[in-house]
Amino acid sequence: MREMDELRPLTAGRLLELWRECRREEDPLERVLLCNGRIISECCFFRGERVYKDGAEALSDLTGRQMERLLRRLAGDGGLEDRRPRTEPQNPAFDAARFAALRGE
Repeated sequence: MREMDELRPLTAGRLLELWRECRREEDPLERVLLCNGRIISECCFFRGERVYKDGAEALSDLTGRQMERLLRRLAGDGGLEDRRPRTEPQNPAFDAARFAALRGE
């Protein structure tokens, strides 16, 4: 994955345009990949310049998982970092002392 320092979310109108352009593809998987590649190519920036010139370039550089992570960030707040507070999942039945004892601590 190429270096990037900014994700710029697209307007709803631009997303709709991209979807309409990509829906011509008959295969659903191909349609989704092409559309996501185009979205990513228009949203990823490094030092003010687009990282990918087009969707094909994004698709040739990124794995499906990398694309998914970028799209999730875009759907959140548009930043590169996930800014939600980092908290441990809470399980009311979890006993930290018992867990430590089982681990031999």
